[in-house]
Amino acid sequence: MQRYINKIKDFNELVMFEHSIFSLPFIFIAMIVAADGWFGFTLLILGVFAAVSARNFAMGLNRFADRDVDAQNPRTSSRPNVDGRLDGTSIMIFTLVNAFVFVAVAYIINPLAFYLSFPILLVLGSYSYFKRFSSLAHVVLGISLGLAPIAGVVAVLAEITPWSVMLSLGVIFWVAGFDLLYSLQDMEFDKEKGLHSIPSKYGHEATLLLSALFHVLTIVFWGMFAWTAELGSFAYFAVILSAIMLSYEHYLVRKDFTKIDKAFFTVNGYLGIAFFILIVLDKVL
Repeated sequence: MQRYINKIKDFNELVMFEHSIFSLPFIFIAMIVAADGWFGFTLLILGVFAAVSARNFAMGLNRFADRDVDAQNPRTSSRPNVDGRLDGTSIMIFTLVNAFVFVAVAYIINPLAFYLSFPILLVLGSYSYFKRFSSLAHVVLGISLGLAPIAGVVAVLAEITPWSVMLSLGVIFWVAGFDLLYSLQDMEFDKEKGLHSIPSKYGHEATLLLSALFHVLTIVFWGMFAWTAELGSFAYFAVILSAIMLSYEHYLVRKDFTKIDKAFFTVNGYLGIAFFILIVLDKVL
């Protein structure tokens, strides 16, 4: 029994399940706004399964593709995909099973969700290989998580609304912006190994500037989301609070690069949760 428990822990560490906090709030924000309130337990359960399986697929494929790179990077050399705890076959089976679950759940939700599940998997999978040839990998990661609000509104309304596009664009630039900051940790390693990233190509000052620009666009698009969705004061407060939190994130990173983990995990995690709570309050009150 302990062997199976350890294996589950290894897979959890492989995909870093706790990072789901970046995408889950915005799926449910879209679902709440689309349903003008509570969207039901059935869609809640299906939404969680879809989000988790899609993310597991993306992370599993990424860890499979990055085995050679992760093994050479001191920051990632202890991950389960390279230290012997999980072999390539196990990781690929895990990845394919999650892809099947995602498509199956999309089929249950509605026809549009099913049809979109295939191109969504294609986008999610492309990130794993993008950094091998393009510095735009940060934006591809943003697009991957930015699909979450689109998936949420499709699940409820079986259509894509203008406000969901604004919410999605905000998420795209939010994620791309904080991924730029996170990638500063591997700037020298990427240069040495010939991997493509904004920091390795343009340096840390340009990276900080571009990240700040992306986060300004984040606030602009989230403001447009609140306006096009005709939301109330709590939604606009969510946008203002997000601007404050993102400013604090940049302050932390500029002050000390060792604070990148705190900026990445803590600030962005709380941002998603706070945004979700305020949208719920907006619909309730």
